[in-house]
Order: sequence, then structure tokens, then C-alpha cells
Amino acid sequence: MNESVSPLPALGRILLALIFVQAGISKLGTVASTTANMASHGIPYPNILVWGAIALELVGGLMLMAGVLTRLVSFLLFLYVLVLAVVFHRYWEMTGERARANHGDFFQHLAIMGGMLYVMAFGAGPYSIDALIRRRPAVPQPAT
Repeated sequence: MNESVSPLPALGRILLALIFVQAGISKLGTVASTTANMASHGIPYPNILVWGAIALELVGGLMLMAGVLTRLVSFLLFLYVLVLAVVFHRYWEMTGERARANHGDFFQHLAIMGGMLYVMAFGAGPYSIDALIRRRPAVPQPAT
């Protein structure tokens, strides 16, 4: 990779991850209303799944920032955002201002999904824990 652009994947990962980390922190302060919102959209076991959403957003976002298991985390976040888009932003079933707002949210989710696909395809880049692990020399095995 060209030395002048090598920090760009790390910056991209951090910017993509910020939305998840911020959302996870926000949900920690609004667990009851988030649970109610999930229940109103037909999500089963919202009292339990709200904690899964918070964990995925916080832990997954921080892992994406650091570049740890990046392809796996970006795949999980891709699936998570796909579910959010289809379940919570069904603009095609709405009218008026509500439809317009959800239309924008739906396409923002698609853009985030595109970012996750890009990370899945190209990995974390050189400034990541994944890259550090790949660069470590193999531990020599004792002769038997």
C-alpha cells in the first residue's frame, strides 16, 4: 500500500465505528425507551436483545476502531444494520414527513452497510491489531 494513503483505512474504520459506539453509549442511558421501541416493532425478547444491541454497538464498534477481528466484526455490524434498516425504517409503508425521514434513515443504513462491505473485502489495513498479529513472527517450535 502506498505510504501516503496507508493511514486512511484506519481513519475510515474509526469514522464508521463512531456511529456504533455513540449509539451504544446512548442506548445505555435509554434502555427502557429502546426496549419499548424494539417491542413496538415486533422484536422478540426486547428486554434481553437490547443488551445484545448495546454490546454489539459498543464492543463491535471499539473492535472495528482498533482493527481487531475486523472482517468478522464488520460482517456482524453489516447484518445488524441490515436488520435495523428493514425493521425500523420501512419508509415504503409510511406517508408524509414520517416516510421522508425514514427514507433518509434507510439509505443512511445502506451507506453504512456499504462501508462494512468495503471493510470485509479489504480488511483493516496496516494500522490495526489484525495487521500487528499478521506481522508477528511465528514462534519457533522445539525440535522433536
